[in-house]
Amino acid sequence: MISYDSVLSDSVKALSPSGIRRFFDILEDMDDAISLGIGEPDFVTPWHIRDAGIRSLERGFTKYTGNAGLSRLRAVISEYLTRRFEISYDPANQIIVTVGGSEALDLAIRALVNPGDEVIIPVPSFVCYGPLTVLAGGVPVYVETKVENEFRLTADELRAAITDKTKLLVLPFPNNPTGGIMERADLEAIAAVLRDTNIITVSDEIYAELTYGGRHVSIAAIPGMYERTVVINGFSKCYAMTGWRMGYAAAPRELTSQMLKIHQYAIMSAPTTSQYAAIEAVAEGDGDIELMRRDYDRRRRLLLDSLRQIGISSFEPRGAFYVFPYIGGFGMTSEQFCEQFLLEERVAIIPGTAFGAGGEGYARLCYASSIENIEEAVSRLGRFVRRLKA
Repeated sequence: MISYDSVLSDSVKALSPSGIRRFFDILEDMDDAISLGIGEPDFVTPWHIRDAGIRSLERGFTKYTGNAGLSRLRAVISEYLTRRFEISYDPANQIIVTVGGSEALDLAIRALVNPGDEVIIPVPSFVCYGPLTVLAGGVPVYVETKVENEFRLTADELRAAITDKTKLLVLPFPNNPTGGIMERADLEAIAAVLRDTNIITVSDEIYAELTYGGRHVSIAAIPGMYERTVVINGFSKCYAMTGWRMGYAAAPRELTSQMLKIHQYAIMSAPTTSQYAAIEAVAEGDGDIELMRRDYDRRRRLLLDSLRQIGISSFEPRGAFYVFPYIGGFGMTSEQFCEQFLLEERVAIIPGTAFGAGGEGYARLCYASSIENIEEAVSRLGRFVRRLKA
């Protein structure tokens, strides 16, 4: 009889399952439930983008592409990054097209981390950074950001976390789950800490186009940071292309040349149909971005106002499509609050602890849902809160 415990990887066995998935497992058995949990646009991919994918199939474009992606796609990505964020990359050897932003993150971390290297990860943040670091043999170093700083990473917090083993800083802004952003002055302060080091920044900018009240600034655009930054981005959030699984990494060629080797052996190339759709998205999709961003902003303001009316406070998120309100005053943990709310009112929200221990006392509500769903979900939340207070 085989002993699976002895043959499985110790590092994989030690990983905890995502704290998000359990709530969706419960949700599957509920017919009339509302989900403000999953971080996925409720928009359908714009028709002209879908049509480009369909046309590529009709024309028989079903073979592998080059490992780094179609040259035309890399060219339009390069033009887009210059047009939107004032950073310039050579499409021939500084951009890799990946299977979603998650693969790009994995490539960057595996290409840079040696066993025992430390990776600084501000939390609360997306769930994959720590596990990817562990699988690469690295050591996650979590820095708890604070609501009084609007969940931004400060230069003092970064400086205190750096040791002689620090290899990477993950910079996850605009942030999932908090909606926090880093403005230019914040990034300049971070850059001042990093410029004289060999620490590389992996800047996850998947929500870069979903900012409210100002334009996103990439840390790669800050003087002295271009050569020490890997920019991660993709198509899922801003073009409503989650199921197409398209992302990319942009970095100095000294880094992308090593990342590409991993991509070659693990993936070969990103899906061909999705790449043709992505060309259309980047080249002709600026209007789609603006339309969706305006609609998300309307939902953001509705959700914030509705939460305040029922007595739940939240700082104002300025990026992504999440609100991260404080729910710690009801005599239960975040996980208990969210599970009881789901079972009693059939609304899924995510406990803050799914994104790091510092998320205790908070919950993530995603407003990438219809106005009707948001209004009904908040109505149920108000009813739930009134019962807790009674």
